Amino acid sequence: MAKLNIIHVPDPVLRTISDPVEEVNDAVRRTLDDMVETMYAAPGIGLAAIQVGIPRRMLVIDTEGDEANPKPKFLINPEVVWESDDYSVYNEGCLSVPEHYAEVERPATVRIRYVDYHGKQVEEEMDGLLATCAQHEIDHLNGVVFIDHLSKLKRNMIVKKLLKASKDVEIL
Repeated sequence: MAKLNIIHVPDPVLRTISDPVEEVNDAVRRTLDDMVETMYAAPGIGLAAIQVGIPRRMLVIDTEGDEANPKPKFLINPEVVWESDDYSVYNEGCLSVPEHYAEVERPATVRIRYVDYHGKQVEEEMDGLLATCAQHEIDHLNGVVFIDHLSKLKRNMIVKKLLKASKDVEIL
């Protein structure tokens, strides 16, 4: 396995709409394994392929385990097929928007259809943090970052801080 480089806002790659995965094969599984290693090392609880520069509709999530006791979920070609009328608010963060958090409102429960690590079609109802994380990562596959759910003022403040931080790093 290999740790991959995570792309940060405002890189335009994050606005790419990802293409479907045609076949679940060893190469796809290797990429998913690398994504899990990258997610745990960051550390984070979710990572979409586009965040590591791969424009494919696949993501990894682990809201229950960690690197020492992993319980990852692998979602290939995920799609929300149902969402509840009830909403919940979570203070979201993102590996592509380091050190910035904001409250985002999303459907509290969703049903997601996806293909798993072994190529099997799955439909799963998710709620709580898992539902929020899945929706957050699916947004990435559609070129949406969590700060897009914020007011323009808040979003612009975060982007300016990230740009300044990246310039400070380049100077060092």
